Amino acid sequence: MTVDSPFSDAPLPESPVVGIVGSAGAYGRWLRGFFASRMGLQVLGHDPADPASDAPETLLAAADVLVFAAPIRATAAVVADWTARSAGREHGRLWLDVTSLKQAPVAAMLCAQAEVVGLHPMTAPPKSPTLRGRVLVVCEARLARWRPWVARLLVALEGQVVHAEAERHDRIMALVQALVHAGHLAQAGVLLDRAPDGGGLADLLPFRSASFELDAAMIARILSMNPAIYEDIQFDNPHVVGVLADLAARTAQLHALVARGDDAARAQFRALLDTQRQALGAAALEQGNYAFERVGYLLADLAGDRFVSVHLPLDRPGSLRALLHVFERHGVNLGSIHSSRTPGGELHFRIGLMAGCDGDALAAATREIDASGIGRVIEHG
Repeated sequence: MTVDSPFSDAPLPESPVVGIVGSAGAYGRWLRGFFASRMGLQVLGHDPADPASDAPETLLAAADVLVFAAPIRATAAVVADWTARSAGREHGRLWLDVTSLKQAPVAAMLCAQAEVVGLHPMTAPPKSPTLRGRVLVVCEARLARWRPWVARLLVALEGQVVHAEAERHDRIMALVQALVHAGHLAQAGVLLDRAPDGGGLADLLPFRSASFELDAAMIARILSMNPAIYEDIQFDNPHVVGVLADLAARTAQLHALVARGDDAARAQFRALLDTQRQALGAAALEQGNYAFERVGYLLADLAGDRFVSVHLPLDRPGSLRALLHVFERHGVNLGSIHSSRTPGGELHFRIGLMAGCDGDALAAATREIDASGIGRVIEHG
């Protein structure tokens, strides 16, 4: 929803000061770097976990844009507290939040007099400097004077922008996030209970299919992150209880059919899949199946034991071509090439090598890459 603002005709500050509430958290730290390095803005930050952070009064007095990056369950209360502290000074300014749920934070921000936009990056804080390739949900709640700047912000973030009302966003998140997480947490419990010799996933991965490897990666991802985030996604979204009930009912239906095991049960199972297939539609089936095959080929490439990973420190036209010419000069035949990031966030190219690659030629190529300054060999196998 867009409303008029008494400041609609007032000029925006050329370089607005950004204040981040929750600046010591993962997203708060990422946002500080983004606003400072990508947009060239002054950034203030407050976080109770960081005694050296700026005082709330400093942000309220100086920040043209205030971004709430607090835990999901606390965001609405934090916004209410800052609204009381601001006492109307937010009039004509812009307030944003970046939590995974939108109804409660947006409603809380609308109680203030600022213009309000809810943002939900559909990713943990990335190791890259922007959200390029990631979805960014935007919930415009009260936006007029700041619309041009918000547009510039979205361009700078480089995310794939999807607009939604806050209530619709939370209904969708019950499916896109809570349902997915719940399914994988249930899988994790079963796998850990039943894995051979109690050894867990490590015992099963040698027998992996592409789908199992993806599920195992999802389980590892969820269990390696901050559990409070997943807790709040399940417990703080009022639409999740119904979704989990549906999941339980569907699982119980499958269990009942398999437990019966007769021809009639098998026929019901086939009919169920046929109904779902028709409901999904041919186009979605084709697109999804192709996406899965692409991921399968990627996993196969990444599983190869002959490879070289190279970081290119100079991000300029021709850098990759110069790197590939080194392998060509040494007669090293390449099987695949993929860009990725190391656990530390460093961009690199993982180059798969064909079977039978000459070890001496490969060693000479890697020495030249390091010595020439074209790139830095991170690892090889």
